[in-house]
Amino acid sequence: MKRVVLIGATGVFGRRLARHLSRMDGLDLVLTSRSADKAEALAKELAIEASVPVSGVALDRDKDLVASLAALQPWLVIDASGPFQHQGYEVPTAALLLGAHVVDLADARDYLTGYGPQLDEIARQRGLVALAGASSTPALSAAAARELSEGWQRLDTIDIAITPGGRSEVGPAVIAAVLSYAGKPVPIWREGELQTTAGWGSGEVIDMPGLGPRRVAPVETVDAETLGPGLDVRSRVSFSAGLEAGIEQWGLALLGWLRRRGWLTEFAPFVPYLVKARRITRLWTSDRGGMRVAIGGIDAKGRPRRAYWSLLAENDDGPQVPVLAAAAAVRALLVDGIAPGARSAAEALDLAMIEAEMAPYAIGTSQDERGAGPALFETVFGADAFAGMPAAIRAFHSADAEPVWQGRADVARGEGAMIDLLCRLFGLPAAGTDLPVTVSVARGDSFDDSSETWTRNFAGQRFSSHLGIDRGELREAFGPFSFTLAAEASPEGLALPIAAWRVFGLPLPRFLMPSATAHETVDADGRFRFDVRLSLPFFGLLAHYRGWLKPRGSSDGSG
Repeated sequence: MKRVVLIGATGVFGRRLARHLSRMDGLDLVLTSRSADKAEALAKELAIEASVPVSGVALDRDKDLVASLAALQPWLVIDASGPFQHQGYEVPTAALLLGAHVVDLADARDYLTGYGPQLDEIARQRGLVALAGASSTPALSAAAARELSEGWQRLDTIDIAITPGGRSEVGPAVIAAVLSYAGKPVPIWREGELQTTAGWGSGEVIDMPGLGPRRVAPVETVDAETLGPGLDVRSRVSFSAGLEAGIEQWGLALLGWLRRRGWLTEFAPFVPYLVKARRITRLWTSDRGGMRVAIGGIDAKGRPRRAYWSLLAENDDGPQVPVLAAAAAVRALLVDGIAPGARSAAEALDLAMIEAEMAPYAIGTSQDERGAGPALFETVFGADAFAGMPAAIRAFHSADAEPVWQGRADVARGEGAMIDLLCRLFGLPAAGTDLPVTVSVARGDSFDDSSETWTRNFAGQRFSSHLGIDRGELREAFGPFSFTLAAEASPEGLALPIAAWRVFGLPLPRFLMPSATAHETVDADGRFRFDVRLSLPFFGLLAHYRGWLKPRGSSDGSG
């Protein structure tokens, strides 16, 4: 039998993993905790139904770690103690030097980034395996993304979301990890490159299969840094999470907002109180949670497609999901199925291996793939009128268009305090000349495959709008404001004048309606050109921005 030492066995996830491993033949399972009584009590509880020997001992990772591990003579050390946000590599280093394999559940970005460089040489010299991130991220999320995109010609977007059931038990380590990056910069692959956004900041509502609409917000993972360049994603890789209890979700957003403004920087003292508060907030939630990986791009046959992998956990089996990758790694190690070396578990495990560990639980997965219909503007104008527009404009608006375009722009703004306030409200850029501009177009979302979200980035200032067809009309929404556009196509280009406007769906008076002259044309160099002028009754010019765009990575051309 192979001796497996599980550190942190009495924690929320450690306890789940311990129960799972106690039914895996070929192991001698040793459960550890700082408290010998807790470890022994858990061992006795599991031994009743276990198919392998289970024992419990005291082990404090911060005291006499090497001697404690050496006394146990492990074949494999699994670390489920967390949080890993501020931990070093003492545990995996000690285990490898003692001749043991290592698996941990760490999903902390900095910990994962340094794991291979720090430990790979030691592991290879000893013919051992060391895997980090054997959890929902990055092991499971990356495995799903790789399988969905297998053979695709182009991958534009990867959007990953996790929404646990609100009744699931959450320990202090998890809450401390979540608070550690609230309001801090977290990585996101955006506009085809690695950037940052605010943790638990700007959120959105998505459709979670089996759960319905859930609000999610960006969280810190390593997925953007690895999947973006690793899978050559043209536009976006995002990882978001959502809490079923709205007060918890908005509470994290508020804490993040306070941290970004420097009004509150240290959240550790709140952890014990938040653990107690969850005893109340969880009362109005369910035992059902889920995970979704959605990708978009051009499939193996050259067709614009969207593909989805989703997971639904019921009967409070959601907290089992983060330990499934670790269980899959143990099973693979038992048959020497993983090559020596230290790396992310995302590089060593495939989706089938992890899904196989779901069998004992109320956890199901499914995959779905759908083709893109006609592009939004092709639907608005009809195929003939769309085909009659200039090639550069069709290339920007087509269903298989490149998702990121770049160029240069000039921006003018009106004057006055009210104009400045309104520009800030809509996120319109500051005035400038020859500014770098990037426009990203995301086609389709959870609720409408034909919709589009445009994000304009003028020298680092971003603002977004959502375009779709509502009651047969083309509408563009900026937050609560939506504008009906009387779009006009011609061989010269595209015009988008405003015909009506609403706020929160309620019609507003036409005499107060902004006027817009928005034109898309093509210049002598064949480049896509935009010219948008926004004005207000009584106030005059709001903003005027104009410039040119080409698909990201293409030559700028002349001029």
